[in-house]
Amino acid sequence: MELYAAIDLHSNNSMLVVLDKDDHVILERRLKNDLEHIRLALAPYRESICGIAVESTYNWYWLVDGLMSEGYRLHLVNTAAVKQYEGLKYSSDQHDARWLAHLLRLGILPEGYIYPKEARAVRDLLRKRSQLVRQRTTQILSIQNLLARNFGTETSGNDIKRWSVEHVETLKLFPVQRLAIAANLAVMHCLDQQIDQVERAILAQARLRPEYQALLTVSGIGKILALTIALETGDIGRFATVGDFASYCRCVGSVRLSNGKKKGVGNSKNGNKHLAWAMVEAANFAVRYDPAIKRFYQRKKTQVHGVVAIKSVAHKLARACYHVMREGVPFDAARAFA
Repeated sequence: MELYAAIDLHSNNSMLVVLDKDDHVILERRLKNDLEHIRLALAPYRESICGIAVESTYNWYWLVDGLMSEGYRLHLVNTAAVKQYEGLKYSSDQHDARWLAHLLRLGILPEGYIYPKEARAVRDLLRKRSQLVRQRTTQILSIQNLLARNFGTETSGNDIKRWSVEHVETLKLFPVQRLAIAANLAVMHCLDQQIDQVERAILAQARLRPEYQALLTVSGIGKILALTIALETGDIGRFATVGDFASYCRCVGSVRLSNGKKKGVGNSKNGNKHLAWAMVEAANFAVRYDPAIKRFYQRKKTQVHGVVAIKSVAHKLARACYHVMREGVPFDAARAFA
Protein backbone atom coordinates (compact mmCIF):
# COMPACT_ATOMS: atom_id res chain seq x y z
CA MET A 1 0.00 0.00 0.00
CA GLU A 2 1.33 3.40 -0.99
CA LEU A 3 1.31 6.03 1.75
CA TYR A 4 2.16 9.73 1.66
CA ALA A 5 3.18 11.72 4.74
CA ALA A 6 3.39 15.42 5.50
CA ILE A 7 4.60 17.36 8.51
CA ASP A 8 3.35 20.87 9.31
CA LEU A 9 6.37 22.10 11.27
CA HIS A 10 6.16 24.75 14.01
CA SER A 11 8.61 26.10 16.56
CA ASN A 12 7.79 23.61 19.32
CA ASN A 13 5.51 20.97 17.78
CA SER A 14 4.68 19.29 14.48
CA MET A 15 1.46 18.02 12.93
CA LEU A 16 2.08 14.64 11.29
CA VAL A 17 -0.39 13.27 8.74
CA VAL A 18 -0.21 10.07 6.69
CA LEU A 19 -2.62 9.51 3.78
CA ASP A 20 -3.22 6.52 1.53
CA LYS A 21 -3.59 6.68 -2.26
CA ASP A 22 -7.29 7.59 -1.87
CA ASP A 23 -6.55 10.47 0.52
CA HIS A 24 -7.90 8.56 3.50
CA VAL A 25 -6.24 9.56 6.78
CA ILE A 26 -4.14 6.70 8.16
CA LEU A 27 -2.39 8.69 10.88
CA GLU A 28 -2.94 12.17 12.24
CA ARG A 29 -1.09 13.24 15.34
CA ARG A 30 0.45 16.34 16.90
CA LEU A 31 3.91 15.65 18.28
CA LYS A 32 6.49 17.73 20.08
CA ASN A 33 9.60 18.58 18.12
CA ASP A 34 11.58 15.52 19.04
CA LEU A 35 13.08 13.34 16.32
CA GLU A 36 12.66 10.13 18.32
CA HIS A 37 8.91 10.74 18.83
CA ILE A 38 8.39 11.42 15.13
CA ARG A 39 10.49 8.43 14.12
CA LEU A 40 8.49 6.10 16.37
CA ALA A 41 5.20 7.46 14.99
CA LEU A 42 6.33 6.77 11.41
CA ALA A 43 7.96 3.40 12.13
CA PRO A 44 4.83 1.19 11.58
CA TYR A 45 4.37 2.66 8.08
CA ARG A 46 8.04 2.95 7.08
CA GLU A 47 8.01 0.38 4.27
CA SER A 48 4.88 1.86 2.66
CA ILE A 49 5.71 5.59 2.85
CA CYS A 50 6.66 6.88 -0.61
CA GLY A 51 7.69 10.31 0.60
CA ILE A 52 7.44 12.85 3.39
CA ALA A 53 6.68 16.52 2.73
CA VAL A 54 8.14 18.90 5.33
CA GLU A 55 7.28 22.58 5.49
CA SER A 56 10.27 24.83 4.79
CA THR A 57 10.37 26.85 8.01
CA TYR A 58 13.36 28.41 9.75
CA ASN A 59 13.98 25.25 11.81
CA TRP A 60 13.79 22.39 9.31
CA TYR A 61 17.42 21.21 9.45
CA TRP A 62 17.10 18.78 12.36
CA LEU A 63 13.92 17.16 11.06
CA VAL A 64 14.90 16.74 7.41
CA ASP A 65 18.44 15.57 8.20
CA GLY A 66 17.21 13.16 10.86
CA LEU A 67 14.53 11.54 8.69
CA MET A 68 16.86 11.33 5.68
CA SER A 69 19.40 9.50 7.83
CA GLU A 70 16.63 7.00 8.62
CA GLY A 71 16.21 6.29 4.91
CA TYR A 72 13.02 8.26 4.24
CA ARG A 73 12.55 10.23 1.03
CA LEU A 74 12.11 13.88 2.02
CA HIS A 75 10.49 16.69 0.05
CA LEU A 76 11.12 20.24 1.31
CA VAL A 77 8.00 22.28 0.57
CA ASN A 78 8.32 25.67 -1.10
CA THR A 79 5.72 27.35 1.10
CA ALA A 80 5.64 30.53 -1.02
CA ALA A 81 4.44 28.52 -4.02
CA VAL A 82 1.80 26.39 -2.25
CA LYS A 83 -1.69 27.74 -2.84
CA GLN A 84 -4.99 26.64 -1.35
CA TYR A 85 -8.52 27.50 -2.38
CA GLU A 86 -8.98 31.09 -1.18
CA GLY A 87 -12.65 30.54 -0.40
CA LEU A 88 -11.90 28.19 2.49
CA LYS A 89 -13.95 29.10 5.53
CA TYR A 90 -11.89 27.09 8.00
CA SER A 91 -8.36 25.74 8.06
CA SER A 92 -6.08 24.24 10.67
CA ASP A 93 -2.74 22.48 11.01
CA GLN A 94 -4.44 19.17 10.21
CA HIS A 95 -5.90 20.57 7.01
CA ASP A 96 -2.56 22.12 6.00
CA ALA A 97 -0.70 18.85 6.52
CA ARG A 98 -3.34 16.89 4.61
CA TRP A 99 -3.10 19.36 1.73
CA LEU A 100 0.68 18.94 1.53
CA ALA A 101 0.36 15.15 1.55
CA HIS A 102 -2.36 15.41 -1.12
CA LEU A 103 -0.10 17.51 -3.39
CA LEU A 104 2.74 15.06 -2.81
CA ARG A 105 0.51 12.16 -3.88
CA LEU A 106 -0.51 13.99 -7.06
CA GLY A 107 3.11 14.82 -7.87
CA ILE A 108 2.50 18.58 -8.01
CA LEU A 109 4.07 19.62 -4.70
CA PRO A 110 6.21 22.79 -5.13
CA GLU A 111 9.58 21.81 -3.70
CA GLY A 112 12.57 23.67 -2.39
CA TYR A 113 16.21 22.64 -2.52
CA ILE A 114 17.60 20.51 0.29
CA TYR A 115 21.12 21.88 0.60
CA PRO A 116 23.72 19.16 1.35
CA LYS A 117 24.32 18.93 5.08
CA GLU A 118 28.13 18.90 4.85
CA ALA A 119 28.29 22.24 2.98
CA ARG A 120 25.44 23.93 4.83
CA ALA A 121 27.51 24.87 7.89
CA VAL A 122 30.07 26.85 5.85
CA ARG A 123 27.29 28.59 3.93
CA ASP A 124 25.60 29.58 7.18
CA LEU A 125 28.91 30.87 8.55
CA LEU A 126 29.20 33.06 5.46
CA ARG A 127 25.71 34.38 6.19
CA LYS A 128 26.85 35.14 9.74
CA ARG A 129 29.69 37.23 8.31
CA SER A 130 27.17 39.21 6.28
CA GLN A 131 25.13 39.84 9.43
CA LEU A 132 28.20 41.09 11.31
CA VAL A 133 29.14 43.40 8.42
CA ARG A 134 25.67 44.95 8.49
CA GLN A 135 25.96 45.51 12.23
CA ARG A 136 29.35 47.18 11.75
CA THR A 137 27.84 49.46 9.12
CA THR A 138 25.12 50.38 11.60
CA GLN A 139 27.76 51.59 14.07
CA ILE A 140 29.49 53.70 11.40
CA LEU A 141 26.20 55.27 10.28
CA SER A 142 25.33 56.08 13.89
CA ILE A 143 28.62 57.95 14.32
CA GLN A 144 28.17 59.77 11.01
CA ASN A 145 24.66 60.87 11.98
CA LEU A 146 25.79 62.23 15.34
CA LEU A 147 28.63 64.20 13.74
CA ALA A 148 26.38 65.53 10.97
CA ARG A 149 23.81 66.76 13.51
CA ASN A 150 26.41 68.59 15.57
CA PHE A 151 28.91 69.79 12.95
CA GLY A 152 26.86 69.88 9.76
CA THR A 153 29.58 68.09 7.81
CA GLU A 154 29.96 64.60 6.39
CA THR A 155 32.63 62.25 7.72
CA SER A 156 34.03 59.43 5.61
CA GLY A 157 33.31 55.92 6.81
CA ASN A 158 36.89 54.92 5.99
CA ASP A 159 38.16 57.70 8.27
CA ILE A 160 35.92 56.52 11.12
CA LYS A 161 37.29 52.97 10.76
CA ARG A 162 40.74 54.34 11.59
CA TRP A 163 39.64 56.29 14.66
CA SER A 164 40.75 55.45 18.19
CA VAL A 165 39.45 56.50 21.60
CA GLU A 166 42.10 59.23 21.72
CA HIS A 167 40.74 60.73 18.51
CA VAL A 168 37.22 60.81 19.96
CA GLU A 169 38.46 62.77 22.98
CA THR A 170 39.63 65.58 20.68
CA LEU A 171 36.12 66.18 19.27
CA LYS A 172 34.49 69.41 20.43
CA LEU A 173 31.38 67.71 21.83
CA PHE A 174 29.74 67.24 25.22
CA PRO A 175 31.22 64.38 27.27
CA VAL A 176 28.04 62.32 26.89
CA GLN A 177 28.21 62.72 23.10
CA ARG A 178 31.82 61.58 23.03
CA LEU A 179 30.79 58.63 25.19
CA ALA A 180 28.15 57.68 22.62
CA ILE A 181 30.70 57.77 19.80
CA ALA A 182 33.21 55.81 21.88
CA ALA A 183 30.57 53.12 22.51
CA ASN A 184 29.86 52.83 18.77
CA LEU A 185 33.58 52.73 18.07
CA ALA A 186 34.20 49.96 20.62
CA VAL A 187 31.43 47.82 19.14
CA MET A 188 32.75 48.48 15.63
CA HIS A 189 36.29 47.36 16.55
CA CYS A 190 34.92 44.25 18.25
CA LEU A 191 32.91 43.42 15.12
CA ASP A 192 36.04 43.97 12.99
CA GLN A 193 37.84 41.29 15.01
CA GLN A 194 34.97 38.83 14.71
CA ILE A 195 34.59 39.46 10.97
CA ASP A 196 38.30 38.82 10.41
CA GLN A 197 38.11 35.62 12.45
CA VAL A 198 35.06 34.37 10.55
CA GLU A 199 36.63 35.24 7.18
CA ARG A 200 39.78 33.28 8.03
CA ALA A 201 37.69 30.27 9.01
CA ILE A 202 35.63 30.46 5.82
CA LEU A 203 38.64 30.81 3.53
CA ALA A 204 40.36 27.92 5.33
CA GLN A 205 37.38 25.54 5.07
CA ALA A 206 35.67 26.54 1.85
CA ARG A 207 37.31 25.59 -1.41
CA LEU A 208 35.74 26.56 -4.71
CA ARG A 209 35.12 23.58 -6.95
CA PRO A 210 36.80 23.79 -10.40
CA GLU A 211 33.57 24.79 -12.12
CA TYR A 212 33.25 27.72 -9.72
CA GLN A 213 36.85 28.94 -9.98
CA ALA A 214 35.86 30.93 -13.06
CA LEU A 215 33.69 33.15 -10.81
CA LEU A 216 36.87 34.94 -9.78
CA THR A 217 37.24 36.13 -13.38
CA VAL A 218 33.89 37.96 -13.29
CA SER A 219 34.22 41.73 -12.99
CA GLY A 220 33.39 42.99 -9.49
CA ILE A 221 33.64 39.56 -7.84
CA GLY A 222 36.37 38.77 -5.32
CA LYS A 223 36.91 35.84 -2.96
CA ILE A 224 34.06 36.58 -0.54
CA LEU A 225 31.50 37.32 -3.27
CA ALA A 226 32.64 34.28 -5.27
CA LEU A 227 32.19 32.06 -2.22
CA THR A 228 28.82 33.64 -1.48
CA ILE A 229 27.55 33.02 -5.01
CA ALA A 230 28.96 29.48 -5.12
CA LEU A 231 27.68 28.41 -1.70
CA GLU A 232 24.27 30.04 -2.05
CA THR A 233 23.82 28.52 -5.51
CA GLY A 234 24.79 25.00 -4.57
CA ASP A 235 24.36 22.65 -7.52
CA ILE A 236 24.02 24.86 -10.60
CA GLY A 237 22.38 21.92 -12.39
CA ARG A 238 19.18 22.50 -10.40
CA PHE A 239 18.51 25.57 -12.55
CA ALA A 240 17.21 24.46 -15.94
CA THR A 241 17.70 27.83 -17.64
CA VAL A 242 19.63 31.04 -17.13
CA GLY A 243 16.32 32.81 -16.54
CA ASP A 244 15.56 30.51 -13.60
CA PHE A 245 18.89 31.42 -12.00
CA ALA A 246 18.44 35.15 -12.63
CA SER A 247 14.99 34.94 -11.05
CA TYR A 248 16.44 33.11 -8.03
CA CYS A 249 18.89 36.02 -7.68
CA ARG A 250 15.91 38.43 -7.61
CA CYS A 251 17.16 40.10 -10.77
CA VAL A 252 13.96 39.58 -12.78
CA GLY A 253 10.91 41.84 -12.72
CA SER A 254 7.61 40.59 -11.33
CA VAL A 255 5.17 42.69 -13.38
CA ARG A 256 1.97 41.02 -14.60
CA LEU A 257 0.91 42.12 -18.05
CA SER A 258 -2.26 41.55 -20.07
CA ASN A 259 -2.75 42.92 -23.56
CA GLY A 260 0.35 45.04 -23.09
CA LYS A 261 -1.01 46.67 -19.93
CA LYS A 262 0.19 46.34 -16.35
CA LYS A 263 -2.33 44.38 -14.28
CA GLY A 264 -0.35 44.00 -11.07
CA VAL A 265 2.89 42.74 -9.61
CA GLY A 266 3.98 39.39 -8.26
CA ASN A 267 6.11 38.54 -5.26
CA SER A 268 9.42 40.26 -5.96
CA LYS A 269 10.89 38.72 -2.77
CA ASN A 270 10.84 35.22 -4.24
CA GLY A 271 14.40 33.98 -4.50
CA ASN A 272 17.58 34.12 -2.46
CA LYS A 273 18.21 37.42 -0.68
CA HIS A 274 21.90 36.60 -0.16
CA LEU A 275 22.44 36.05 -3.88
CA ALA A 276 20.51 39.25 -4.60
CA TRP A 277 22.87 41.17 -2.28
CA ALA A 278 25.95 39.55 -3.84
CA MET A 279 24.90 40.46 -7.38
CA VAL A 280 24.22 44.10 -6.48
CA GLU A 281 27.54 44.33 -4.63
CA ALA A 282 29.33 42.87 -7.64
CA ALA A 283 27.50 45.32 -9.92
CA ASN A 284 28.68 48.31 -7.88
CA PHE A 285 32.31 47.13 -7.93
CA ALA A 286 32.12 46.27 -11.65
CA VAL A 287 30.80 49.72 -12.53
CA ARG A 288 33.65 51.26 -10.58
CA TYR A 289 36.51 49.24 -12.05
CA ASP A 290 35.44 47.81 -15.44
CA PRO A 291 35.29 50.43 -18.26
CA ALA A 292 32.99 48.35 -20.51
CA ILE A 293 30.48 47.78 -17.72
CA LYS A 294 30.75 51.41 -16.66
CA ARG A 295 29.79 52.52 -20.17
CA PHE A 296 26.79 50.17 -20.13
CA TYR A 297 25.73 51.55 -16.75
CA GLN A 298 26.05 55.17 -17.88
CA ARG A 299 23.97 54.52 -21.01
CA LYS A 300 21.33 52.80 -18.90
CA LYS A 301 21.36 55.60 -16.34
CA THR A 302 20.37 58.15 -19.01
CA GLN A 303 17.15 56.18 -19.53
CA VAL A 304 16.20 55.02 -16.02
CA HIS A 305 16.95 55.76 -12.36
CA GLY A 306 20.43 54.95 -11.10
CA VAL A 307 19.15 52.18 -8.82
CA VAL A 308 17.40 50.52 -11.76
CA ALA A 309 20.57 50.86 -13.83
CA ILE A 310 22.62 49.08 -11.14
CA LYS A 311 19.98 46.36 -11.03
CA SER A 312 20.33 45.96 -14.79
CA VAL A 313 24.07 45.45 -14.34
CA ALA A 314 23.34 42.91 -11.59
CA HIS A 315 20.99 41.07 -13.94
CA LYS A 316 23.68 40.89 -16.62
CA LEU A 317 26.22 39.61 -14.08
CA ALA A 318 23.77 37.00 -12.77
CA ARG A 319 23.29 35.64 -16.28
CA ALA A 320 27.05 35.66 -16.84
CA CYS A 321 27.68 33.84 -13.55
CA TYR A 322 25.22 31.12 -14.57
CA HIS A 323 27.17 30.33 -17.74
CA VAL A 324 30.51 30.69 -15.96
CA MET A 325 29.51 28.18 -13.28
CA ARG A 326 27.74 25.80 -15.63
CA GLU A 327 30.42 25.70 -18.32
CA GLY A 328 33.52 26.59 -16.27
CA VAL A 329 34.61 29.24 -18.80
CA PRO A 330 36.17 32.63 -17.93
CA PHE A 331 34.03 35.75 -17.89
CA ASP A 332 33.83 37.77 -21.12
CA ALA A 333 32.63 41.34 -20.47
CA ALA A 334 32.35 42.12 -24.19
CA ARG A 335 29.94 39.23 -24.64
CA ALA A 336 27.95 39.83 -21.46
CA PHE A 337 27.55 43.58 -22.01
CA ALA A 338 27.45 43.75 -25.80
